[in-house]
Amino acid sequence: MSKLTQRLAQPSISNIGGHYEKFNLMENPFPSSPYVNQYSNDKRINGNVYEVLIRKREYDKIVNYFIQPRNHLRLGYIIDTSYIGRGNGKSAFLVNLQHRMNNNYCLDISEGINKCFAIYMTPEPGGRTKSFLSFVDLLFDAIIRSDIIESSLAMLRIDALETLYPDYEIAKEFDNEEHAVICLNDPKWYDLKKINYYKITEKIFELHDSLHKLPRDFPLAMEKSWLSKLSCKEDFERYYKFILKKGQDRLNFIFNDLVLFFTAASFNGSFILLDDFERIPNFQTVRQMKDFAIELRSYLFDGISINAKIGFYNIFIVLHAGVPRLISDAWDESGMNNRAPIDPTGITHHIIPFERLTKNHANMLIKKYLSEFRIESGRTNDIFPFTQKTLDIIGERSEYNAAKILTMAYMLIEEAASREGQKIIDTKFVSSILGTNEIIPDKIIQDLPDIETVDLIKKACEDQ
Repeated sequence: MSKLTQRLAQPSISNIGGHYEKFNLMENPFPSSPYVNQYSNDKRINGNVYEVLIRKREYDKIVNYFIQPRNHLRLGYIIDTSYIGRGNGKSAFLVNLQHRMNNNYCLDISEGINKCFAIYMTPEPGGRTKSFLSFVDLLFDAIIRSDIIESSLAMLRIDALETLYPDYEIAKEFDNEEHAVICLNDPKWYDLKKINYYKITEKIFELHDSLHKLPRDFPLAMEKSWLSKLSCKEDFERYYKFILKKGQDRLNFIFNDLVLFFTAASFNGSFILLDDFERIPNFQTVRQMKDFAIELRSYLFDGISINAKIGFYNIFIVLHAGVPRLISDAWDESGMNNRAPIDPTGITHHIIPFERLTKNHANMLIKKYLSEFRIESGRTNDIFPFTQKTLDIIGERSEYNAAKILTMAYMLIEEAASREGQKIIDTKFVSSILGTNEIIPDKIIQDLPDIETVDLIKKACEDQ
């Protein structure tokens, strides 16, 4: 019975930090595996530890070209300019961009011009998201996970309550916005306040004529029946997955019905942040790539859906270096390039280049993670236990790849923490762990003579 009854030993308060205390750290601040999972409780991997200044250039372009303009571009590309592999920080950038947009639904960023929410999504691996219909299913799952449906229902109900009861100070009923969303989607709250939510739903439809275009079995529309209950997110999910037929019904729901629902809730757009896009074309045939591009173009730009008419959904496609060439023919043949050019030549605001990190960026990244786990701020310098020289080595050895930088920093902290008396991670210690292949000192690089280069291929041709 011991394995059923025995519990984990609880660490004492005085032991918080353990063998990381000598570094003035509560624990190893770096992730053991630098992938991003926004649903994790560990801030080292859920995107909450993030240095915004590293990607300020990319962020400013997105704000200037997509968020602030009244007319949305509808499709943009965040394209990695580095060929050093994955781990350049695109996923962390997207997760933080989503948080920044949803913080006040872009009202602050756009200076009150646009009210938009953001959705983060990633295609499933192994080719399970290679058709447009499977892509739309994945988009709906991301919408469900985002809780934007509950927030939209709450917004609609607040409008109705304020109209029906103008003297009722609704804002004083709740501790905060999260509390308001929970209560306004709970029938028990209406019972407690002696409010008939059937009348609330009636008023919602009176205030928004566009909602009369919704199908009778749409979850919110079903509320108008005296026999129905207060609709919630689960009703939307059940409706999509078990009532709607796969295919055109689901497409109509996403690109017509939900657009009507969200716009009634006062949104005038949304941003779909599509990470790891290559998981789609990597498993498609040439014909499937073209068909996918045609359907995407139709539902974003020139089809008959409400979304195509008003441009509600705006998609950011994240592309690793080399992926644009993979899909360029499909984009050309489908006509997508005429609406959202993926070719970097010429002037286009659709492309946001995702640049390679610099030495300064690498330093900022490590400092940010260290600062989040300090026991006492100000007791040590901001890069302790590292020295500036070791930070330079980490950046150079990692080819300024964010994932590699974090992995190497994690390994060095772990190794130094396990060695008694090792309080500084200096070049001697780093060499003992990583080997003696030192980077070229900056002084040597600066002292190299400025010698005229020779084009050997051209010279060989001339000598023939």
